[in-house]
Amino acid sequence: MLARPSVNQQVAEIDELLREVGALLRKRGRDILGNFDITSPQFDALLVLREHGELTMGELCAKMYLACSTATDLIDRMERNGLIERVRDTADRRVIRLRVLPKGSELIEQVLEARQAYLSTAMAGLGASDKARIIRTLEELSALLARDVQG
Repeated sequence: MLARPSVNQQVAEIDELLREVGALLRKRGRDILGNFDITSPQFDALLVLREHGELTMGELCAKMYLACSTATDLIDRMERNGLIERVRDTADRRVIRLRVLPKGSELIEQVLEARQAYLSTAMAGLGASDKARIIRTLEELSALLARDVQG
């Protein structure tokens, strides 16, 4: 009879696999971004802004876990490149919000299309049920981790 791995061994293996998958996706993501005029942090900022709408600098920093001093340079470059703009809040003119411009939206779509094409090729050997199982498991893990972060 084969011994089952302990819970600690399973958690260690999950941790290692998540780090490995994350590193591989980050590496390939950087390679893909090399074909576009954008850096990884800029792309991440565009994704956050697309998901959450117009945010203040402080809100963006909180969602990206960045220091505001770091994000200011990032946003300045993105604004110079026509990806985003700073706009005054209509309810409170003292507040400046960040808005994704059409060029930024188009760039997001192009990059996501390239990333998804890579994943599609990489996972070509998996069947639909395997992909569905991966999705369910990752959704469950994401929910557990988000609950822990929020709690």
